[in-house]
Amino acid sequence: PLSPQVRNEFYKDTQGVILVYDVGQKESFDALDAWLAEMKQELGPHGNMENVVFVVCANKIDCTKHRSVDESEGRLWAESRGFLYFETSAQTGEGINEMFQTFYSAIIDLCDNGGKRPPSSTGIGFTKEQADAIRRIRNSKDSWDMLGVKPGATRDEVNKAYRKLAVLLHPDKCVAPGSEDAFKAVVNARTALLKNIK
Repeated sequence: PLSPQVRNEFYKDTQGVILVYDVGQKESFDALDAWLAEMKQELGPHGNMENVVFVVCANKIDCTKHRSVDESEGRLWAESRGFLYFETSAQTGEGINEMFQTFYSAIIDLCDNGGKRPPSSTGIGFTKEQADAIRRIRNSKDSWDMLGVKPGATRDEVNKAYRKLAVLLHPDKCVAPGSEDAFKAVVNARTALLKNIK
């Protein structure tokens, strides 16, 4: 990374940004939010992040043994912000050409569209509520936490919380990356809790 003094020169008139993290280093993935915040700050009140093409590269996918950020987590982070997402390996070259071709095409579309991202590229097929629920479920520490009920909740409370999440995340209705796993986790959490509630 360049020093902030040098970096801020790059932010003016930016049309495209490639955010790269190492799939084996959770910290590099967690740092993406800070990079975005810095960019927003450098662009100032008149800068518009909507008019920049963002690509998120999950890099080092060749190191499968040490992977700590899975595809659905990275894809959800990117797509919930309207960013393009690619799985790449600088080592083997996998995904690199496709990523650059898509990136350049998106920038050309941006220029053809008067410097604004064409609406189609930002249309995501899932809601913030769905994305937030998947993240919360992924990070929950136990079944109670997963359903968002307090330990000792009644059968009815568990079922009500379950129904709300099941409707939100059902794979037939929800296209957010990771929704299928989140839905299964919610089904299992409900089963586990109901076993122990008399």
